[in-house]
Amino acid sequence: MQDNIKQRVLDAFLLVMRPVVRILLRYGIGYREFAEVTKTAFVDVASSDFGLRGRPTNISRVAVMTGLTRKEVRRLRDKIATGETTVLVKSTPFVDVLHHWHAQPEFTDASGNPRQLLFSEGEHSFADLVKRFGGDIPAGAMRTEMKRVGVVREDPSGKLNVEKRFFRSESDHDALITVLVHSVYTLLSNVAHNFDPNSKVGPWIQRVAFTQALRGSDTKQLRRISRSRIEDFVESIDDIIIAYESLQEEGDSSDSKNIVAVGVYYFEELDKNAGYDW
Repeated sequence: MQDNIKQRVLDAFLLVMRPVVRILLRYGIGYREFAEVTKTAFVDVASSDFGLRGRPTNISRVAVMTGLTRKEVRRLRDKIATGETTVLVKSTPFVDVLHHWHAQPEFTDASGNPRQLLFSEGEHSFADLVKRFGGDIPAGAMRTEMKRVGVVREDPSGKLNVEKRFFRSESDHDALITVLVHSVYTLLSNVAHNFDPNSKVGPWIQRVAFTQALRGSDTKQLRRISRSRIEDFVESIDDIIIAYESLQEEGDSSDSKNIVAVGVYYFEELDKNAGYDW
């Protein structure tokens, strides 16, 4: 019975791994490199999550749990201890400026929407926004890039207007890393939490609307409707997050800061050879 459960779980992970492998191969990453990352994750989780009486799991037990040799476990634990496996996802000046244009009261109107900004005239100008939140990027360069990608439009009077709330570069490798960390990691962490029998915290919300009976001719329309509604929902959640961030700036600075993510997504099966019977 236990072997049957393990095999079914492994079959499901075979399906999950297909898009992962697709991304890896696109970026020239082969099995050996990914195997090293996978072994490191096994050792890290086995060491930190399965200890006894609050202590990290010892090397011998990690070896038994993971199937790796004690020598390999020791090597990988040393690698983890040096910080070689730490993933850093840094925000960019571009994203910071766009975020604070939506968040800071001096740059938003009475309804909380981004105000039209003059480039440099006035106390709360675009140049002022960039100076405060854009690092050392010149305001002119920021304006040029925001206009180029369609995030900002400049009207005939010279005022700058926000056209898009979110931006993701399709060619930027950092964008892929951000999506993997902020979306894929958080979704799978949700699943791991909800199916942990030892969790002392209640389940986190995770819902999917699913069908196997949609006509192909209707897919395009549903895709369009989903995009519009998901964007509206995510923007409403982002408004709430911004409100809490504002309260945090005014509150007790000693209070701990938690990472929180709320995600909604659209999925459509494009791989007809996925090998899974829905």
